Amino acid sequence: MSENISVLGLGLMGTALAKSLLAAGHQVTVWNRTPAKADPLVAEGAKQAATPAAAVAASELVIACLLDSRSVTATLEGAELRGRVIANLTTSRPVEAREIAALVSERGGDHLAGGIMAIPQMIATPGALILYSGSKAAYDRYEQALSAMARPQYTGADPAMAPLLDLAMLTGMYGQMAGFLEAAALVRSAGYPLRDFTSGLLVPWLNAMAAQQPAWAEKMESGDHGTDVSNLEINRSGVANLVRAFHEQGVRPDLLLPMQEILERRVARGLAHEGLSGLVEELVAD
Repeated sequence: MSENISVLGLGLMGTALAKSLLAAGHQVTVWNRTPAKADPLVAEGAKQAATPAAAVAASELVIACLLDSRSVTATLEGAELRGRVIANLTTSRPVEAREIAALVSERGGDHLAGGIMAIPQMIATPGALILYSGSKAAYDRYEQALSAMARPQYTGADPAMAPLLDLAMLTGMYGQMAGFLEAAALVRSAGYPLRDFTSGLLVPWLNAMAAQQPAWAEKMESGDHGTDVSNLEINRSGVANLVRAFHEQGVRPDLLLPMQEILERRVARGLAHEGLSGLVEELVAD
């Protein structure tokens, strides 16, 4: 079914989202602060709105993909939101998602918060995922249209949930990147071919380790951090050895040091017998 959909913001991601909606046969209205960015989309059949208010008025489903939450609030200022669903796909913190949801609700609209788990080039491909939270009625009404951009997944009524899960997945990504950067620096210090190390050794190892994470998650939920493999004392000693090796190779272990610190802290609490899942308890703010 063809829908009338407006897209606010035509950066790389907003443009990719609008293109995917046009390709799926939807009637798309676009707005961008720099009007010329809309020209390629207009050439493909989009309508261009002169103002954000006009873009919102053109469609019952409005997708916002802007710089930040402040931009979303400013862009929606003065627009009539009654009867509109605002799907905010701008990267937001959980508290910001709740604030924007409240603003939209107060002005008579419905709201979905989103987390885009893809780069622009992945939009409308099988690997793209967009998380949504907020109004279940709005999600159910537009799920088919949203699927033109990426596989949609509803994560709950709390508008903060999709942004939180988005940030959590990014955290996992940055943690993996940090490990790769340190590993690559160590391997380069020895002159070993980095591509051979990465494809032949590191990636298979990381995949094997990632497969252990669901079991860790069960331990974290149960609070039982017992282990039948390497306990925290063994890991504390191992990471200390890693740090020494890095220094000996002339490589800075900066990205390893936080892991060393948290291991030392947990062991100092008398919990050396636990497994690595127990470290999650050290990350709760006092």
